Amino acid sequence: MPEPHPAAFAHRPAPVWSDTTAVILAGGLGIRLRAAVADRPKVMAEVGGRPFLAWWLDWLEAQGLRRVVLCTGYRATQISDYFGHRHGCLTLRYSVEPEPLGTAGALRHALPLIASNPFLALNGDSFCEVALATFWRAHLACRARASLVLTHVPNSARFGAVRTLPTGRVVEFLEKGVSAPGWINAGIYCLPREWINGMPRGGPASLERDWLPAWLSRGLFGFRTRGRFIDIGTPESYAQAEPVLAAASQAALA
Repeated sequence: MPEPHPAAFAHRPAPVWSDTTAVILAGGLGIRLRAAVADRPKVMAEVGGRPFLAWWLDWLEAQGLRRVVLCTGYRATQISDYFGHRHGCLTLRYSVEPEPLGTAGALRHALPLIASNPFLALNGDSFCEVALATFWRAHLACRARASLVLTHVPNSARFGAVRTLPTGRVVEFLEKGVSAPGWINAGIYCLPREWINGMPRGGPASLERDWLPAWLSRGLFGFRTRGRFIDIGTPESYAQAEPVLAAASQAALA
């Protein structure tokens, strides 16, 4: 599918929330989780009898989105065979990596399928209880070039903390390993197509390690939430996922 020229987005009307494309990064190998889930992609790990990814799709649908692109790689057909091209009111499309491309490379590969500007990008192996439409509107209101959700955890050692100015502008990504409460990157982004289009084609690259620090000078905005957060990257955290997701779902229905 040919990629739209960036100029095609230059004179479009103001963005509409329900038209926003959500891109879920679901191509990771999940090496640390193999002890608990050895036969499937990490996003297909069962939580409460359902794939972890299904919880994310439910959340996106409940918040009014309609278009999702799934960036898949490792055992990609397990995901597409299970979900097909619909999940409730969501239309699902697949961007299959020809080789492991990392989080940034996967977004660059998926760009021809992304129909909105800006768009949402979400890590498929973590979940954060956040009002996505509120995050998206805050991104537009503050005229940020790119934004990310920040969530507060009692110990940021595993993730590394994010430092912001009182205005919300992100000024530093701190190294992992420091045991202290802090605000961390929740793995949810509002990004402009042109920044992704400017990435080199081909080859692996990490959004978190290679590009977010490089974009600090361009203007990154941090949106803070104290909603529930879970990352299923280790057997220990995976074991904690069901009560977190169940509580978030119950709260959303209340």
